[in-house]
Amino acid sequence: MLLRSFLVISLLSLLALGPKPKPKAPATGAPAAGVPATVTMTKAVLQDKIKGGWAGQVIGCTFGGPTEFKFNGTMMNDYQPIPWYDGYIKKTMIENVGLYDDLYMDLTFVDVFEKKGIDAPVSEHANAFAKAGYMLWHANQVGRNNILNGMKAPESGHWLNNPHADDIDFQIEADFSGLMAPGMPNTAVQLGDSIGHIMNSGDGWYGGVYVGAMYALAFVSNDVNYVVREGLKTIPAQSTFHQCIADVIKWHGQYPNDWKRTWLEIQRKWADDVGCSDGVFAPYNIDAKINSAYIVLGLLYGQGDYTKTMQISTRAGQDSDCNPSSAGGILGVMLGYDKIPADWKLGLKEAEDIDFKYTTMSLNDVYGIGMKHALQVIGRNGGQVTGDKVTIAVQTPKPVRLEQNFTGHYPTEKSGINKDLTDEYTTRFDGIGFVLSGDAKPNKQTGQYEYESDYTAQVEVYVDDTKLETARLPASFTRRRYDLTWKYQLAPGPHTLRLKLLNPNKNATVRLRNLIVFGNKPILARY
Repeated sequence: MLLRSFLVISLLSLLALGPKPKPKAPATGAPAAGVPATVTMTKAVLQDKIKGGWAGQVIGCTFGGPTEFKFNGTMMNDYQPIPWYDGYIKKTMIENVGLYDDLYMDLTFVDVFEKKGIDAPVSEHANAFAKAGYMLWHANQVGRNNILNGMKAPESGHWLNNPHADDIDFQIEADFSGLMAPGMPNTAVQLGDSIGHIMNSGDGWYGGVYVGAMYALAFVSNDVNYVVREGLKTIPAQSTFHQCIADVIKWHGQYPNDWKRTWLEIQRKWADDVGCSDGVFAPYNIDAKINSAYIVLGLLYGQGDYTKTMQISTRAGQDSDCNPSSAGGILGVMLGYDKIPADWKLGLKEAEDIDFKYTTMSLNDVYGIGMKHALQVIGRNGGQVTGDKVTIAVQTPKPVRLEQNFTGHYPTEKSGINKDLTDEYTTRFDGIGFVLSGDAKPNKQTGQYEYESDYTAQVEVYVDDTKLETARLPASFTRRRYDLTWKYQLAPGPHTLRLKLLNPNKNATVRLRNLIVFGNKPILARY
């Protein structure tokens, strides 16, 4: 059975890849011109779609897990095998619990809605997120550190306070918003707005807005072209996020049989990472735009075929577990749980009663909770629930407000420091901003790093002899600051950066890693 399943998926994989002589016709369903003002379905159909959305995330996350950030700046070759077999989902959920951050992050907010109500204030979500036991990275971790140090949303996700504000974080955890708001993209945006600003802003927030809108629209249309295009109407056309996805749609029209050509166009135009300290001047790219582009790549070239969608969104590379998770969830809503191909649900039922790590919820739990929340939101937004029938008041997508991060800031230099801060450190740079990556860590104990510690390093930061801050750097991995210090919007010209460690500790190390400098013009503009 295992070998047969693997061979089936491998064969389907080969069929999914490479150009075809004719593009497949769009999936049938709602016409491209739109959908009716109201859509009525049975509760059973609605539940099936909600199940498809949550199950699709698990399937995509599991499938793409082994390739996550192993193909950066390059697509995955056709001959590269990706494992899939009966029992693989259960095995992964038990042995690789951290892979499912897409899910247990989602469920943090679902749990708050369940316990505190649909109108729960953002502070409830922020506190639950910040104090949870799971490890976080990038915009999530900076947002968590900001919340734990008294900053509130939306300031915690603003790019001036969060160098990772354009990263993928809210995009991978915004699924809940669309699953709660069937056919109502604007309501999905409202449900996720304040939550998304805990950790993101600008393009990072737009990633979650867009994914949530596509989930909502997938309940009322079976046309992936419609869902992709209509969902984009929630994003302001002036934003770089909108421009990136509009390009993907355009290139799909130009090269309808060749997803790899569109991938190359995406790489050529949109591969630059501006904010993330790990992605600047590196092939690694966790920016929301390009990873959302890979979600759309899978949806448009998959055209409703689950295997093609999963293969393409994964083989595009970069965050290749999160991207097929979102694409698989959106398509899972469109198809419904029952119509997700059987080979993709191998062993799923055996995993549906397993609680996700750091939660008390399993897939079976969230299927029911998700249905409950969706019915509440439908009733509160012009819909009706009558007996076995559910009528949804479908919304026309409206653009959210314009937010654009790092305007006028261009990375110009990344220099390695790679020194321990034991007393003071001084360096100079020429630009309008900087990010200094670094952290505090407990020293090795019993042959391995301890992840938790009560020590918090305090580092005074001076720019041009003016005190910028006293940076607090917890040595605890779950409470760490992620980047040591940063500042934007400085006057153009030379600056001096000086650090002073106030409380050295023999059991911990403060490490200075890289200095990233920003100028007011791109590098090529200098020549």
